[in-house]
Amino acid sequence: MRPAIAIQGGAGVMRGDRPGARHRAVLEQALEVGYEILKEGKTAIEAVVAAVVVLEDSPLFNAGRGSSFNSDGEIEMDASVMEGAALRAGAVAAVRRIRNPVLAARAVMEKTRHVLLAGEGAERFARKHGLKLEPASYFHTAKRLAALKRNQKTYHGTVGAVALDADGNLAAATSTGGYTAKLPGRVGDSPIVGAGTYADNRACAVSGTGLGEAFICAAVAYDVAARMRYRGESLAAAAAAALRNVARLGGDGGLVAVDRRGNVAMPFNSEGMFRACVDRHGKRVVAVFR
Repeated sequence: MRPAIAIQGGAGVMRGDRPGARHRAVLEQALEVGYEILKEGKTAIEAVVAAVVVLEDSPLFNAGRGSSFNSDGEIEMDASVMEGAALRAGAVAAVRRIRNPVLAARAVMEKTRHVLLAGEGAERFARKHGLKLEPASYFHTAKRLAALKRNQKTYHGTVGAVALDADGNLAAATSTGGYTAKLPGRVGDSPIVGAGTYADNRACAVSGTGLGEAFICAAVAYDVAARMRYRGESLAAAAAAALRNVARLGGDGGLVAVDRRGNVAMPFNSEGMFRACVDRHGKRVVAVFR
């Protein structure tokens, strides 16, 4: 099986935002880190987690260090991971100090019988298992603070990755800082299995980005897989149909997905979406707008 990987750095980006070479460089770095892991014969879950860590560590993307402020001026982050072989998943929600929430999500999957840990309990768990916590100031960036002061309510800040490894196993990971001025305690689709993240070796792996409430109600990530399994739709057709359901709910956004044959889909219905992939043929794409 030839490996494939796709990553996303959030939908809703507009030309007026003037995304530049720095954004592209981080996307390319995340893609390369994940793809190198796959080429070494390692697992899809290792690849997607490593790619997302790169995006979480960058202040340019709304996850980890670049997370948005809630209405109280605080950071609350969500993340999840899922493996397609045994349908194992792990997630954390509303965490404030975990440097890489995606690593905590993986630890929940691998070291507990649970799927989702939230708040202080998730942070105690992360500390117990040696994950790095940071002071609140680490996550504060001038760009996100300016957005809060302008009450700039956007909801497209998410990063994620999906991959197929050489053994034919699929995995997905998604991480977010939410959106500017969200209510304290708000949790979006990113840590919800079947909404923002899903992986099933019988179909595909999906990581979504967009209006979280719409993605939850439309069960977007699971919908893509279900359409492939039960209706026999192609990955591209299933992904497009799932996004149409988001539009019907008044939302927009996008997703990245890879199926069990290594086909990649990266649809979106917003002006732009940070995205990159290497498909099963080794073809690379790094793009923002259509």
